[in-house]
Amino acid sequence: MPVFEPPTRDMLFTLRRIGGLDEVAALPGHEEHGEELVAAVLEEAGRLAREVLAPLNPSGDRQGARMAADGVAMPDGFAAAYRRFAEGGWMSLPFDPGHGGQGLPWLVSTAVSELWHAANMSFALVPMLTQPAIELIARYGSAEQQARYLPQLIAGTWTATMEMTEPQAGSDLGLIRARAEPAADGTWRLKGQKIFITNGDHDLTENILHVVLARTPDAPEGTRGLSLFLAPKILPDGRRNDLHAVRLEEKLGIHASPTCVMAYGDGDGCVAEMVGERHRGLAHMFTMMNHARLSVGLQGVAVAERARQRALAYARERRQGRGAEGHGPVPIVEHADVRRMLATQTALTEAARGLVYHTAALLDRADRHPDATARAEAARDLALLTPVAKAWASEAGIAVADLGVQVHGGMGFIEETGAAQHLRDARITAIYEGTNGIQAHDLVARKVLADDGAGAAALAARLRDTAAAVEASPPLTALAAPFARAVAALEDATAWLLATGAGEDAGAAAMSYLRLMGLTAGAWCLLREALADDAPAGKAETAGFYVRHLLPRAAALAETVTAGASHLATAAPGAP
Repeated sequence: MPVFEPPTRDMLFTLRRIGGLDEVAALPGHEEHGEELVAAVLEEAGRLAREVLAPLNPSGDRQGARMAADGVAMPDGFAAAYRRFAEGGWMSLPFDPGHGGQGLPWLVSTAVSELWHAANMSFALVPMLTQPAIELIARYGSAEQQARYLPQLIAGTWTATMEMTEPQAGSDLGLIRARAEPAADGTWRLKGQKIFITNGDHDLTENILHVVLARTPDAPEGTRGLSLFLAPKILPDGRRNDLHAVRLEEKLGIHASPTCVMAYGDGDGCVAEMVGERHRGLAHMFTMMNHARLSVGLQGVAVAERARQRALAYARERRQGRGAEGHGPVPIVEHADVRRMLATQTALTEAARGLVYHTAALLDRADRHPDATARAEAARDLALLTPVAKAWASEAGIAVADLGVQVHGGMGFIEETGAAQHLRDARITAIYEGTNGIQAHDLVARKVLADDGAGAAALAARLRDTAAAVEASPPLTALAAPFARAVAALEDATAWLLATGAGEDAGAAAMSYLRLMGLTAGAWCLLREALADDAPAGKAETAGFYVRHLLPRAAALAETVTAGASHLATAAPGAP
């Protein structure tokens, strides 16, 4: 099987040209985090990803996490790999040095995380959910809670979970039944069950901090009655808390990641403490969810990169059929349709990487830019693009992994090659942390309609500026008109949504609108890279392929947006 090769040079270029690394490094608190340091961090992370994490990916998939007598046991080799990860300080990259963090930008931490997910997505889910919990406690925790939990989590000696879903409450969190009863000592006692809990139990660390949504006795109905609680697996006095994994789910993919059914308060009571304000739990948890949603988009980028590398290596080695001059058998990379699939993989991977890195940089600008107006604009753009980055990049990852199976032909359907694992692992990204349909609804209802299209208009203006720059660049001029047409289609679709308003029509249009925005923003990222004076070889060709072969879908998506919902009543079986 091919060895994973961390694409650190390409990542660094995208950090610079799309993420604006120089500008991010100039933000207050990041002045020492220039390109030379970032390059060194990426190289060291790439070494750990290639040498330690990637070899565990196929074996972890085969063995899987499993229930043992004292809890969940991770696959062979994962505990040792996690020790190296934690001892290397990798959990701590973007966090406050006052609590043991390294204070690097979220942009850089995001790029590093791509390497973990590309090498071993199941392993990378451990830091992926711990880091948002750190951010949550840093923002809403009391000084005592921060002192108690942050050093342990940032050091990686503890990990954390995010626990919302219940059997009767999937995406509708207003149906949550888990209860929290006040205790005489000021703590709380949790009782209930949660499902689909990633890393709900494992044997990697000495403790696990469970971040749990539950309802207090005085809580109103619906999501406004939810509060947020912290419940450690091991209590400060060394006793085991009254919480445990009931079972592990058997899943399509990410077999090495334990997805647990968790039970609270079956015995003496699960000890917990509230974090943040009472009945503001869901609002607080959005801090975790928004970070996690961007990370899911990053998973799409990462699995796409790994699937792309595997498909290209196979296409260069597999010999089949005759070449252009009639000689054969030739490597299948010489066949036009295989080259089309490989080019599609590359274009989608690089476009998705650009979109996710651009969005990650907005985290840093919204938090640290010295100008209040610039912070507000970054926060607006971050809110707009987070659902797009999550949904569009995850769909890109699934598409690239699917093409990877196809490039392998019949061998892609055989587990031996590893191509199937990428597709199985990728499929969850369109579902968890809010399904992609929920992301589309969020984009349309809570972002575009809520601000009368101001954020979408600002994005379109930047896209038009890039179209003008492409028009003025002779090697790329021919790409300007088709890109401008896609931008116009996005603007027309936005105008239609604003005129239509919330309702069935907007709901029917939401997914196509999100895909239209993602597709067009992906072209924007590739064209900006192609315009750069220091663009690596092949960037202009990748942008050209994307604009000519993938971007024409923008017109069809715009037409779908404006089709409305009237046809759904008869087209959808069982519709009212």
